[in-house]
Amino acid sequence: MPRLLFEKDGESIYISHLDLMRVFQRAFRRAGLLLRHSQGFNPRAIVSIALPLSLGASSCCELLDFDLEGEGTVTPERINPYLPAGVRVREIYERGRKLKELTHLLVSLTMEYDHGAPEADAVSALFSRETLVVEKQSKKGATQVNLLPMVKSIAVMRPDAEHLVIQAVVAAQNPSLNPMLLAQAVEEHLGKADFSSFRRLEIFDEQGNIFR
Repeated sequence: MPRLLFEKDGESIYISHLDLMRVFQRAFRRAGLLLRHSQGFNPRAIVSIALPLSLGASSCCELLDFDLEGEGTVTPERINPYLPAGVRVREIYERGRKLKELTHLLVSLTMEYDHGAPEADAVSALFSRETLVVEKQSKKGATQVNLLPMVKSIAVMRPDAEHLVIQAVVAAQNPSLNPMLLAQAVEEHLGKADFSSFRRLEIFDEQGNIFR
């Protein structure tokens, strides 16, 4: 199944996962490319996005798998004119690796403070503990989660008095770590931020190789 690599930025970060799949389905149709559909009473276009991105987060390394009905050449130049601002196809592959081999994400978390960010050394010390437990909310209720086994590496920077930047390689699936839990841990121990957001920078396999 072919795969494309795309970025999601700007105002498009507020497009939900399901709406984004519809955006791509329309873009393929407007580009004159017919997607293959499933069989049965309610046929669906065969298109899927790996690792759904949180609403409000940006990324330059999202993956979408698709299958075409009949002949057609898919290129970024053919698809991009029909995508909204902020969504852009970067590359297209004829056949990608199995998604279960995607194990880690490189993310950049930015925290903004109106009255001064914590010192970088204090934040680094927080993530150097033996355990760092936060409460994770889900549809099944609240659970206590130790973040550190899901953090492969982490670097903390304080570029100015109002900003804290954390770059980390975190588990992508089975289990996965929402980068906003890193912000939650900092806030619980070192003070609440006024605004936090994150961006996916790259995806890796278990060996640390870039995943495509």
